[in-house]
Amino acid sequence: MRLPNSSVSLTGVPLSVDFLQPEDYFVFIFQLLFATTTVLVAGSVVISILATKALLLQNRFIFMLNTSVCDTLVGLSVYYLGLFDVHEGYPSRNGTHNFLPSLLGVNMLTFMFAQFDRYFAVCHPFVYTRFITRRMIICVNFYSWLHILTLAIILYALPVSKAVQLYVISIISLQLIVLTKVAMTIKLYVVARFQIERDPPGPERNIKKESLRIILFVVISFLILWSPSIVNITLQWLGQGLSFRNEATNLFAIMARFSAVVTPTIYMWGSPALRQALVRVVWGRLCPHCRHRDKSKAPAIKLH
Repeated sequence: MRLPNSSVSLTGVPLSVDFLQPEDYFVFIFQLLFATTTVLVAGSVVISILATKALLLQNRFIFMLNTSVCDTLVGLSVYYLGLFDVHEGYPSRNGTHNFLPSLLGVNMLTFMFAQFDRYFAVCHPFVYTRFITRRMIICVNFYSWLHILTLAIILYALPVSKAVQLYVISIISLQLIVLTKVAMTIKLYVVARFQIERDPPGPERNIKKESLRIILFVVISFLILWSPSIVNITLQWLGQGLSFRNEATNLFAIMARFSAVVTPTIYMWGSPALRQALVRVVWGRLCPHCRHRDKSKAPAIKLH
């Protein structure tokens, strides 16, 4: 028997589960831990980059900062999407007009721009250093937010029938972006395998290898975690996809949001300079002994 008010929160929006089955407790605790972990991991990357001027001088860390800000907001959004009875899409229930789920779209655009950035930095270094300025990189990252937020506002303002049509168009555009990312991932793999090996040994070559390794791992993991959700959304519009009770039980949406934890973790793993900044700015202050455990050396700072 379902208790009618057993899952109603103080805000008036029902909780995502009824706590009538053992798995309900698991789902709720998982979403709470997931949101907290995402905020702590991605947020520490944001703080470390902002507090380290040497990192802000490098274009690749501007991209990392942008995606980590987005990941932090994704983690904060899980406190609502994962803990309360929310169903986005059409028809929605206690939804945000796809505003909170669209945050992940910022990362998708940013990763695509970062792939082009790394390609030109490695294959056309003279053109890159001359024309790709820090101001341009900042503008590109700002455009990622502007594009996604503008689309979300338009979807909110349009009538439901028109909003559904635009939503379908956005899904098709999303698939084109995914195909572009796959093509650029293959291209970057070829670059990483052949082009960099021709460069003379030195700090600059190491930085190129590091940045390419990071972006390749980030994009591949992002595509793996996002692909099931994209496929299911497409199948739903064809009447064949799987439906879930709410966002907390939507396995595909959970996989997509899980990229908000994986991405900053890859940044930490792949960049010694970022790890040193994390120890100095965040971990070292919380745990003084951590300062003595990190023996990694940050590479020489380059403006790309």
